[in-house]
Amino acid sequence: MARTDSHLPAALRGLRIPLIAAPLFIISVPKLVIAQCKAGIVGSFPALNAREAEGEPPLLEAWLTEIREELDRHNQANPDRPAAPFAVNQIVHRSNGRMDRDLEICVRHKVPIWITSLGARVEVNEAAHSVGGVVLHDIINNSFARKAIEKGADGLVAVAAGAGGHAGQQSPLALVREIREWFDGPIALSGAIATGEALLAARAVGADLGYTGSPFIATQEANADQAYKDMIVGSGAEDIVYSSLFTGVWGNYLKGSVKAAGMDPDNLPTADSSSMNFGQDREKPKAWKTIWGSGQGIGAIKSVGPAGAIVDRIEAEYLAAGRALAAEFS
Repeated sequence: MARTDSHLPAALRGLRIPLIAAPLFIISVPKLVIAQCKAGIVGSFPALNAREAEGEPPLLEAWLTEIREELDRHNQANPDRPAAPFAVNQIVHRSNGRMDRDLEICVRHKVPIWITSLGARVEVNEAAHSVGGVVLHDIINNSFARKAIEKGADGLVAVAAGAGGHAGQQSPLALVREIREWFDGPIALSGAIATGEALLAARAVGADLGYTGSPFIATQEANADQAYKDMIVGSGAEDIVYSSLFTGVWGNYLKGSVKAAGMDPDNLPTADSSSMNFGQDREKPKAWKTIWGSGQGIGAIKSVGPAGAIVDRIEAEYLAAGRALAAEFS
């Protein structure tokens, strides 16, 4: 049975639908985040997306100011339909040389939701908690989940098989069940959550929220090449390849983009974590710009449109699926 949201931190309660828009590397920018939040779901972006030229003021500072001010204006004009809160994703792996600076900026701006990736760190959780922030740490198995909570995370993003970008291999049914045996806090489930039916299923297996990214690539607000958006629309689950080659971490990518880069998606070499590259190495930006991440749920994406229309569709499907199940079991 789906859970209510009464046990959740305030920042995760009262959403239009229980959904977090995943932080998409390069793609998630203030325009997209603002549209997601105005539509009633948590919008997010990776801190590393805000990249300024050498010698310029931190672009992250400007982005947070823009998002906060625009959402404040929206809330004043729409007191009966306030925006959802936003989240910032921090890569806490040792390869992120900007982390300390970015944490300082997020503390100063009192970011309400922090999504942490690639290593749970006590000091990051403490920084978020110092300004009342909620920390969700993304994990791919039960062992990593335990470590994240032990180090002070408030909740988890369970990144299961089928998720776009960096993803695990475990079934969402198994992953959420194992975590729920010991953890009663917030869980967002990632892995082909591209429809309202999938969102309802995520809730039914014990997650509190869905976590979706790929549908928002094919939106007007997304900072993605038109060819990328068109490939998302024209592809399905069988067009996804799982590889560690491009960043040193296993993830899901569009086969079409791999082929366009001159490689055979069915015969890719592997790489280890020493190859990690999240866009900071300016000698290696090409992989991220020409190899495009995507989850297995993209068969549901039929056209490019506004981000708000994605939320409208998922909400309608979610409510319809809930009514259908209620009628069947009544």
